[in-house]
Amino acid sequence: MHDGRSSDSPSESTPWAFPEEYFKSEGERESFLDSGQEDLPFSRSRKSANRRKNSSEHSGETTSKPLSPEKLERRAKNVVLHQLSRQAKSAQQLREVLEKREIPRDIAESVILRFTEAGLIDDLQFAITVANSRRNTRGLSTSAIRRELVKKGVDAAHIDQALREFAAEDELEIAVRITVRRQRSMMKLEPEVRRRRLLGFLARKGYPGTIAYRALKLAEEQSEL
Repeated sequence: MHDGRSSDSPSESTPWAFPEEYFKSEGERESFLDSGQEDLPFSRSRKSANRRKNSSEHSGETTSKPLSPEKLERRAKNVVLHQLSRQAKSAQQLREVLEKREIPRDIAESVILRFTEAGLIDDLQFAITVANSRRNTRGLSTSAIRRELVKKGVDAAHIDQALREFAAEDELEIAVRITVRRQRSMMKLEPEVRRRRLLGFLARKGYPGTIAYRALKLAEEQSEL
């Protein structure tokens, strides 16, 4: 269980460390992480293979035989590693990537389960990280964050836990803060034009009208001090 709610690091990176003694031997670890350069999504070997494949198609040669389950599993592992090295993703996002790579569903699920057991896929921590990032760097409302996590395929229970500490009072405070910051660049506009644009800005951040109007009023009061 993770409780990390750090606003210092809004990124969605994944820590690359397997649990100690997760693998029984170094050989098993190497087997699991077999890089197989030809399987990496953007490796030179894969580009070369694609060029050879295109050349064969134009010359009328027959296509190669289907990959064995072992090679498909190795490819799936490498695809997941590549994706996670770029940015943390939910299990569902990785399923979608593997489906696009034409990895059979049973192999994809097996690989995702293995990575989850190793702690490299953690939907709860992913939800917490995304929630804190969206709240602290973009000022999104709780409802907007929830919609994004649902779209990313995170389970409702994980979403609820990630958003548990976001109280209604925090919503108003965040809304006021981003409104104050935003209105500084609109001071040359007519008051009614500025208010209309700020309300639209808050609506796009996912704030309901009641909070948006209160935030706008408080922000205007602060600017008059």
